[in-house]
Order: sequence, then structure tokens, then C-alpha cells
Amino acid sequence: MELWARRKALAKVDENRGKILNLIQDLVRVPSVDGQEKNAQMLVADRFKELGLKPDVWEPRVEELKSHPAYIDVPWGYEGRPNVVARLKGTGGGRSIILNGHIDVVSPEPLSAWTHPPWEAKVVGDRIYGRGALDMKSGIAALTYAVQSLQEAGVELKGDVILESVIEEEAGGPGGTLATILRGYKADAAVLVEPSGVERINITSTGVCWFRVKVTGKTAHAARTQQGVNAITKAMKIHQALLDLDEYRAKTKHYPLAEKYSDRSCNINVGVIRGGDWPSTVAGWAELECRVGWQVIEKMEDVKRQVEEQVRKAAELDPWMRDHPPQIEWYGWNAEASETSPKAPVVGALQRNGREVLGKEPEIVGSTGANDSRFYVLYANTPAVCYGPSGQGGHGLDEYVQVESVIQVTKVLALTLMDWCGMEKG
Repeated sequence: MELWARRKALAKVDENRGKILNLIQDLVRVPSVDGQEKNAQMLVADRFKELGLKPDVWEPRVEELKSHPAYIDVPWGYEGRPNVVARLKGTGGGRSIILNGHIDVVSPEPLSAWTHPPWEAKVVGDRIYGRGALDMKSGIAALTYAVQSLQEAGVELKGDVILESVIEEEAGGPGGTLATILRGYKADAAVLVEPSGVERINITSTGVCWFRVKVTGKTAHAARTQQGVNAITKAMKIHQALLDLDEYRAKTKHYPLAEKYSDRSCNINVGVIRGGDWPSTVAGWAELECRVGWQVIEKMEDVKRQVEEQVRKAAELDPWMRDHPPQIEWYGWNAEASETSPKAPVVGALQRNGREVLGKEPEIVGSTGANDSRFYVLYANTPAVCYGPSGQGGHGLDEYVQVESVIQVTKVLALTLMDWCGMEKG
């Protein structure tokens, strides 16, 4: 019976191939950058209804989120930005699981640089191009059809399956996955369908903080630049100091799991530099906005202290900045690093079923980026991992997902639900 059910479930996924592709395209064609997720979420809610489920569609409440240690401010508010969660109720006696995906995407600008328009969802060979095709609307299609294929195969699960489509993961905000936890959605394990690559299971979330360095100069007329102090010029010294720290950390902070995924475990990025307000005025101010990442081998407070010390040392070498020290402001992303044990049962379940579908066991890796698994691990005592499709261009130009990898992920998820939740014997 079990072998028959597994084969039938896999066959149903294959039969649904065209529908899976269509759902990815439908989702990509609805722009859902942070702050504008509603229309795409309504599409997901309607799709969950087609599964015979009753989706819980609600807007997070800032008052509730503010009391949590993981809270950060986001600029959009939560009106018109709902989460969508649906529960497939089991018959009882099995383990429960959450399948989680985020609907929000980053900006596709500059639009003119794309070969295929980012909201067109064009199919080229085995690829679907578009913003969010890989990160991560294809994952939402996979979790949807993992459940639908089991239903069509006549499989009844003993444990509950909770399907989640959440907002604002890209901004690191609490209104998505954390809000679902605070609403009471918890399970024995969670799988986030982030694009790990079908041959990888990511068991970590990188620690991430954003910081702003404010440098003060002295304004003067451009015809008398020697009477002023150009804050932009001074900021370049801070910029170089941060680049030096980045290189030092890359050489000294090694975390082997992450280095399977990347050539380094941690990064500092200077993402924004701005300064001055008039071409004929010596710039009296400058700002650098940056991101620092780290692994579970470090703590947030230690990383922050290291950044602050590097900025202080650079300022001490400059007579002006010694007397007018730059100010550091920590803002936005404020995420501690997390890790699920590689021996966690949910990891083993994905590996076994990955081997069945792919012909080889998916490799356990770590990430150099943050993801929502940290909310489950740190605040819900729930083992959580990322397993999703393959592709390229996430957060970049010409983002695409490999269709075959989506089919494979859907199959692995379907088999994992059968193993994890248990099946009723019919």
C-alpha cells in the first residue's frame, strides 16, 4: 500500500507539471515587492481554497509585534499586507509540519537591463524568467502542488500540514513568519521552500545587521574648498576601513558548512553612500549604509563591537575625525544567526526522499544569507531548514528558475509529507 501510494503521488506530480508551471507564471506576473504583496497573496489564498482549505488571511498588528525581541521597524505598515496560512488537518496521531514560502520580492530595477521583462514570466527551454521566479514563487507553487498531488492520489495524512505564504522576508521584518508564530501556527518541524538548489538542504540562517555610519565635515563655498572639510572624502577612509575588516573576517571566520555554498562564510557590504547637497558646496555630511553578516560561530554583540572598533580606529588616524568622530547607527535588519542540527529528523526525511527522487542524497550546507528559518529555531523551538528549487539571478538581473528542479522539489516535499506525517492505510 505504501509503495503504491508513493508511486501514485509521484505520478500525480508529473501530471500536474503544466499546472505547476502556470502557477509560477501567474505569481510572477503579479508584482509583489515589499509593501505591495496583497494582490499576489489573494491569488495564493484562492489557490489554497481550491485545495479545499480555509485560508486564514490577516494583517499583522504592530502593537503585538513590537513586544518581541526580533521586532524591527519597516517603512510600509501592515494595512493591505496580509499573510496567508492554511491548515490541512490530519486524521490524528502523526507529526505536524509547516511548509513556508515568502511572497515578497526585491525590486527588479533597472528594468531596462533585463533580457526578459521581469514581470512577464517568459518560458525559455527549461527556465522561467522573472522577478521572484526563483526567490521564491516557484517554491510556493511546489508546496501547493505537493499537497494537491497527495490529495489527487488519495493519500490521507495523519499529521497536520500548515501551508504559509508570508510577507516581508526580504526586508527582515517580523510581520511575516514571526507573525504566524505569534498567531499560534506551530508544528514539529518546518521546511522553507527557499531556493537552496534541489541538491542541497540548507540548515542555517546567517546573522545579519544593517548599520549606518554618519560622517561630519565642514561646509564652505566650492571656490574656497580649502576652508572646508569634505565629509565625502573623510567617508572614503571609513569605507576602506570596512573593506579591510571584510577581508580580515573572510580570512579568520571560517564556517565549513557555509563554505560549501560560497567561497567565504561572512561578508560586509557597503551598499549605499550619499553625501552633500550642492555641487558648489563642500560636503558637510556623508553617510554609508552597510550590511554585516556572520555565522553561528559568532554572536551579534561581538560582531557589532568589532565593526564599531574598526570605525573608531579609522577615525583616530584622521585629525578631523578624531575631533569629530563618526556616529554609528544600527537600524533595519537585526537578525541573530541560527542553525538546525544536521541530525534533526526532518533533515533525514528530506535526504531520504531526495535520494529517491534525484538518485543521490542532497548535500547539507549552510548559507551566507539570512532567511526566516531563524524565527522557528530561535523563537519557536522548531527545527527548520530550507529546501527549494535551482536557478540563478535571485536579487539580480534575468532571474530564472529551472522548471525540472521545481518538479523534483514538489516530489520530494510530497514524499516527505507522507513519511513525516504518516499515512492512513486505505
